[in-house]
Amino acid sequence: MTILKSGKYNQVKDEDLMTAIHQGQTGAFDELYARYRKRLLYYFYRMLGNSNEKAVDFLQDIFMKIIERPDQFDSSRRFCTWLFSVAHNMCKNEYRRLAVRKNVLLDVNMDYSRGTGNHDEENRQMAEEIFNEINELEETEKTAFILYYREDFSVRDISQVLNLPEGTVKSKLFYTRKKISDKLQLRIKE
Repeated sequence: MTILKSGKYNQVKDEDLMTAIHQGQTGAFDELYARYRKRLLYYFYRMLGNSNEKAVDFLQDIFMKIIERPDQFDSSRRFCTWLFSVAHNMCKNEYRRLAVRKNVLLDVNMDYSRGTGNHDEENRQMAEEIFNEINELEETEKTAFILYYREDFSVRDISQVLNLPEGTVKSKLFYTRKKISDKLQLRIKE
């Protein structure tokens, strides 16, 4: 089905606009963007800790997904429901990423209140130990760890960089974090 090419997209249902986007009609995308931009921006803003920067990033990401992969839309569903399901999943993934990062920080930043009270020196020493442990990692472990925890790459991006399945990358990240945490805990006990 060919959607209007005369520019009257404002009279077309969302689902039909997705069909038009799939056919390469940029005016259809512009109309969907106009309809959902503010709603999604507000949703992301509230769901992501009132961070305007994150909300804008997530808004761009979700619309890039629509542009790059319009075929992912299930035409048997309402577009609005599908779109907010995607937005919700993006937020859940962000929560998981933040939880993992928080756990890493908790594992690494043990209780600095013990000892001499010289927190700056202890923090510097702990950071040095962490970097030493990272430097001892096998190349793919180190790359995955740095890309994920320092560069904020997704598991998918890392899997493409390393040419490994996503499950393997997840496993490497889990065991690398555990390995570093275990070694640091042993040093603290010494």
